[in-house]
Amino acid sequence: MVVKQYVGPRRNPVDVPLLIRHRLEELGFEQRDLAGAAQVTESYISQLLTRRKAPPAPTRTDIYEKMDKFLKLPRGKLATLADVQRKEELKRALGDEAAPLLPEVRDLILRKCNPDNATHVRAIFEKQPFGELERLVTQKLLDVVKRVAQDELENAYWLRMVAQLSGRSYEEMRVIVLEFLDTDIFHVSRENCVSFLDPLIESWDIDLATFGLEIVFNPRVAPGQVKR
Repeated sequence: MVVKQYVGPRRNPVDVPLLIRHRLEELGFEQRDLAGAAQVTESYISQLLTRRKAPPAPTRTDIYEKMDKFLKLPRGKLATLADVQRKEELKRALGDEAAPLLPEVRDLILRKCNPDNATHVRAIFEKQPFGELERLVTQKLLDVVKRVAQDELENAYWLRMVAQLSGRSYEEMRVIVLEFLDTDIFHVSRENCVSFLDPLIESWDIDLATFGLEIVFNPRVAPGQVKR
């Protein structure tokens, strides 16, 4: 059996999808083979290769290491290429205005708020759409939930439990977590809410005098965790 080792294509790949397709063709593998090795859905790989999905940030995912190994690439090759690609795309997007939160995202955040403060917080959100308070709360919720997700990404039991809560398969849940880790407050999606934020966050409260936040997690998913 002859195993082809990566020595570099004749022309330098310009992005992650091109390099992955090049190696799949060289090694005789299909997208589903790579999906299995990376423990994600075939749909996720397909969207990545067709550029419908941007390569995730290397610091927020574990798929590059898995794909490097499967595609017999030098360690860190895909992560380095993804970092360069993302920086170039960021430069092109710097002039774009940030869109406000989706109504579903705002509704979820307000629904999870302590009822004693919910009416006041809603009034501030509506008076100052995506203003200082809304950004602060959204960013804090993302930060603490991402921390849990990052810690549990390799925990198969935890992923299956969260998948069950949201009616997803294990592979689908891994994709959802990876995409969530790669998002920011300007791009929180409906999918992030339904499949991740909603199952993990039990409630949150804020001291409007000090802007101190207290976040309580769903005890079934993160027992005993309260973040301040």
